[in-house]
This record gives sequence, C-alpha cells and structure tokens, in this order.
Amino acid sequence: MPQLEEKPRVFLEEYRLKNAANDYGMADEKWNFKKFVKNFRIVIVRLDNFEMEFDLIGLQPAFANAFRRLMLSEVPSMAIEKVMVRNNTSIIQDEVLAHRLGLIPLKADPRLFEYRPEDATEGTEYDTLEFSLKVKCTAVKSQPKDSYRTEDLYENHSVYSSQIKWQPIGNQASVHKEADVGPVHGDILISKMRPGHELDLQLIAVKGIGKDHAKFSPVATASYRLLPEITLTREVVGGQAALLQSCFSPGVIGIDSEGKAYVKDARYDTCSRNVYRYDDIKDAAILSRIRDHFIFNVESVGAMAPNVIFVEAVKILRDKCKSLLDELNSF
Repeated sequence: MPQLEEKPRVFLEEYRLKNAANDYGMADEKWNFKKFVKNFRIVIVRLDNFEMEFDLIGLQPAFANAFRRLMLSEVPSMAIEKVMVRNNTSIIQDEVLAHRLGLIPLKADPRLFEYRPEDATEGTEYDTLEFSLKVKCTAVKSQPKDSYRTEDLYENHSVYSSQIKWQPIGNQASVHKEADVGPVHGDILISKMRPGHELDLQLIAVKGIGKDHAKFSPVATASYRLLPEITLTREVVGGQAALLQSCFSPGVIGIDSEGKAYVKDARYDTCSRNVYRYDDIKDAAILSRIRDHFIFNVESVGAMAPNVIFVEAVKILRDKCKSLLDELNSF
C-alpha cells in the first residue's frame, strides 16, 4: 500500500466513512495562527462575470460553511419589494404578478445604496429605485392572410423584463445609468397577453438580504465540496484498467500507451464508490477526500461579480467578529 502524505482525510470505504465520525470538523485542534497562515491558500480555478470556481485550502469546515451561508443570506442586493397596481386586466393575479416581478434580478449595485428605514413611508434617492411597467396588448390592423403566428396577430402579446422602465428619483439620473440599474436580463418573460389585456404598474426596489427573502440573495447558488483523492494501490492493466476507468467520472482515470491505468484528474470525480461493485478491482484503489481542501462554486445572479460577492461575505464575517469582540470587551 502506498504511503500517503499527512493530510486530514476522510476515507470512502465500501460501507462506511473512515475518519469521519469524531473529528470531521477538526474541532479539537488547537488554533495556531502561524500554522494557519502557512497552510492557507485561495486558488481561483475559473472566473467570469457570472460564475467562479475556486479552492479554499487549509481552512476548517466551520469557516467554509460560514462563507457559504453569508453569500446566500447576508450579502445584500436590490430587488423589487412593492408593486403598485394601477391596472391589471391580464390573466395573472396581482399577487402572483408581484411575486414574479420581485424575482427578476436587478443590475443595481447594492453597495451604492442604503437600507431603507423600517418606518419610512416614502423612499429617497439613496435607498430606493422606482420603475414602471406600462404595456397594452392590441390586435395588429394589417394582419397577413392565413397566418396564425402570434407575432403577426397581436402587438405586445408577450411582456418581457426589457419593458420595465426606470423612473429616476431626485438626483439619481446624474449618478446612475438606466443600463446599470435595470433588469440583468431583458428576455425574462413576465406575462402573455391578448387584446384587451393591459398592465400599468409602479415598481419599488429596495436593498435587502436573503435572510429576509430569497429574492434578495445575490447568488443563484453557492456550494462547496471536499477535494476527491484517488490512490491506486497496484498496477491495473488490460480489461481491468478499462473496467476501473468506467467506475469513475469521465476524465478521472486514464489509460497509457501500455494499457496501464493511472489517475489522470481526481478533482471532478463524484466519489460514487462504483469500484467496490467488482471483486477483482475493489482492492486497487483507495478513495478519500481532503478535509481541509474545499472546492467552491459561486454563481451570481448578475448584480455583482462572484469574486466581489465572496469578498463582501468575508467583510461581513469580519464585522461580526469585531462586534462580538467589542461586546466581550465592554463587560
């Protein structure tokens, strides 16, 4: 059996997890700041405007989970909170329509706005965005013969998020651009209409957090998993190599020119433990996960880049720790 370097691991055996029962959270380890600084690393694997995959290495599970929960529920964003219905003759009920509008992600950067006071009856240019949605469906006068396409028969038969128009308050027009505060996507379908249907709405957007309502969450998803590790204990060749390769996710096990199996990239394995179904190769691999190596996936809804959302979560945790220390020092 190969000698594994000393890393905190969870071993995936056929019917159980080894090293997972008592010390999975590593709660008994004494905090050593110098050791933490030496081992801790952040490695960005993939990053674009909406998605980021990165590794947190040398961190305890409690911190990783704290960052995940903060991104989901405490990093703020802007969302439509109130809908004033002047006219709605569509087939969608007022409350369902308001709910749909609230879930449309807005581009507005929440860091440029303040939280609206609870006792405030009207918003200000610093804490509120106002939009309007005014659409009426009519029949097209010059309809082509023998056409049944809705595009040829009706005008405004589908209402999209691009038809939501920003109404600046106070000095907002000189500070923000409509393209920077409106819906992230212009092709979100809000309603389908027919002649006689009409919408005339005023929309009020405020700053909030996901803990109050999911529409304020700045991420579509934020999740993490432990880094998989696969170690081969012996040579696996020929038919056994092909069988071993089929037990893992595509690209995890490779076969060289001599027909011998090797671990190509264990990172994206699902740790399904299919290898234990076959008696002739079940002893050929050790499956484990590194307990202090977290693979994070963050998908933004569009208001802030995913790397910015993570940094904001770190700032919130820092402020919470500072508040706790201030309270303790006040005694």
